[in-house]
Amino acid sequence: MTGFAALPQRDNAEGAPRRVGLEIEMGGLPEAEAARICARELGGRAVQEDSHIWAVEESALGRVEVYLDIFLRKAQQSRLRDLALDLGREVVPVEIVTAPLDMAGMARLDDLRDALRAAGALGSGAGLVFGFGVHFNIEVASETDADTVRPLMAYALIEDWLRSAYPIDESRRLLPFTDPYPTDFVRALVEAGPGAARDEVTGLYLALTPSRNRGLDMLPLLAHFDGPRVAAAISDKTSARPTFHFRLPDCRIDEAAWSLALEWRRWIAVEQVARDEALLRRLSDAWLDDHGLVTLSRQGWAMRAGRILQTAGICGA
Repeated sequence: MTGFAALPQRDNAEGAPRRVGLEIEMGGLPEAEAARICARELGGRAVQEDSHIWAVEESALGRVEVYLDIFLRKAQQSRLRDLALDLGREVVPVEIVTAPLDMAGMARLDDLRDALRAAGALGSGAGLVFGFGVHFNIEVASETDADTVRPLMAYALIEDWLRSAYPIDESRRLLPFTDPYPTDFVRALVEAGPGAARDEVTGLYLALTPSRNRGLDMLPLLAHFDGPRVAAAISDKTSARPTFHFRLPDCRIDEAAWSLALEWRRWIAVEQVARDEALLRRLSDAWLDDHGLVTLSRQGWAMRAGRILQTAGICGA
C-alpha cells in the first residue's frame, strides 16, 4: 500500500481527520468492466444503475460510482441517448468517483491502479484527444476566511511552478479543462493579501476568472458560502461543497511509475505555502517584482518561485 503524505493541517474544525474525494478519468475500459474490477479489488458489489452508470456498493471505501463522464448520462434513458453515449466512448472518459476518504482510503484506491492498468486502462498520453484528468476534492480545514483565502493565494502564486515541475501531457495541454489563472486575477489577489476577507476574494474571483476550467476550481467552495452570488455570476452548473476542487492536468494510469500519491504532493506543497504567512508574502513580493506591468513569459516566474520554495524546504521544490 502506497503511503500518502499527511495534510499539514490534518484535522478539520471539529477535530476529525480531513477527507478527500477523488475522481479518476480514464479510457480503454468500458464502465461495466471498470466497476467489476473495483468490486474485485475493493470488495462490495458492482451494480448497474443505468445503461452507462454503475456503482460499487459496500466496498472497503464505501460507495464508488463508475460511469461514462458525459452530460448525456443524466438525460432520460432512451435508445437515442444510449447510441450517442456509445458513439462517444472513444473520446469520453470513464470516471471513477469515491466518497470522501481518509489517507488510508486514498492509499487503498491507489493500489487499484495496477489492476486497472493490467486490464487495459489508458491515460492522457494514449491519444491526442484523451483529455483525462484526476480531481482531488479536499475538505477545507475550517470555514474561516483564512482557510479559504490562503490556500487559493498559495496555489495562484506557485501554479506556474507546479505546471513546470510536473509537466502536463501535450494532449491535455491543448484542452481548456485546467487553464492557468489569468495574470490580472493573480495580481488582484496579491494586492488583496493573505489577510483578505473571503467576501472580497469571492468578488475578485467572479469578476476576473468566473470559469470552472481552472487547475484550482474555487467555484464549488465559494458557492458553499454564497450560492446565490455564484449562481448570478456564472452560467455553469456548480455543486456547492466545502472542498477545494483541485483538477490535476492529466491522468497517467497506464504508466507504471505514475501514482495518485505522487500527484498528491502538488496539493501538499500548496498547503505548506498557505500555512506560512511569511513565505506567502515573500512569494507575493517576488511575483510583483517579476511581473511588472506586462507578463511576457510564465516560465521565468516558475523558475524563480521554485528557487524560493526550495529555500523554504517545500517538498518537491
